[in-house]
Amino acid sequence: MSRDDSTSFIIVRRCEQLDLTDDRRRRRSIGSGAWSRVAAGSYARTAEWRALRPIEQHRVRVAEALRRIQPGAVVSHLAAAAHHDIDVLGTWPESVDVTVDHASGGRSTGAIRRHATGLAGVQREPLGEHEVTTPAQTALDLARTLPFVAAVTAVDQAIWTGRPGGPLTTLAEIIGLLDAGRPRRGDAKARRVFGFTNPASSNVRESQNFVVVVSLGFPRPLVQYPRVLRSGRLAIADLYFEEQDHWCEMDGRGKYLSPKFGAERDPAQIVIDEKNRENEIRREVRGFSRWEATDADRPRDIYDILTQDGLRSSKPRP
Repeated sequence: MSRDDSTSFIIVRRCEQLDLTDDRRRRRSIGSGAWSRVAAGSYARTAEWRALRPIEQHRVRVAEALRRIQPGAVVSHLAAAAHHDIDVLGTWPESVDVTVDHASGGRSTGAIRRHATGLAGVQREPLGEHEVTTPAQTALDLARTLPFVAAVTAVDQAIWTGRPGGPLTTLAEIIGLLDAGRPRRGDAKARRVFGFTNPASSNVRESQNFVVVVSLGFPRPLVQYPRVLRSGRLAIADLYFEEQDHWCEMDGRGKYLSPKFGAERDPAQIVIDEKNRENEIRREVRGFSRWEATDADRPRDIYDILTQDGLRSSKPRP
């Protein structure tokens, strides 16, 4: 039984269970749902495991996988993203990404996904007995390989200027790696991704909504636009169409449900405060739209909201 330093919860590993009674107890605990499998031969208390964000769960899987493979692995792609705290839109895999030389041999398994793209020119740094691709290299790898919107979210997270401690890298550094390396599959898509990135985007849903809005034919909005209202209150728009003076709010449910926002206010007061804020903004702008952040999963809904609120698109309704 060991404590994971990065997440502060207990992990039980089968290889450390020397007592047959302990092994039987473990099996009963798993069967009852009290413990969950987090990786091959590794288990954590279900309540603690489910309390982790998906990126934190993947970070644990990466650490457990690295315990089982020979020193010298190069952690990359989504595994490196989890290590660097680069969030990505979508589901995190159970397998762990590593990059290997072209002629190194070996196949991907259920636990390890090998990318035989070669290590020449791949920027990396130490990770215990192994190595991990740098934030810039990780962002470039994901820009090449992930679906377009997810790739934009990953790069945005890597270059996010509002990150505590500062951005992990810059778009210029990422593009520099692309320009300096030999041509690879996915380079053309990566350059398209870079055209949609924005270092002001603070989370993956914000990045996704930006891509969806622009792809629907609306003007390119500003992200996290600050404005001091007549009352002196500082308000920040998630998206703002400057020429049209149109303000957009994308609500995540955490604004109303998370203890982080409700420590001193009950849910009713949070709603009232947010409505008063909206009323104040509406009096100072020509247009205002609000939708739930997850509405971007249904682009037609965003199109309908914006057009009904007075914005024009250069494209027909999807």
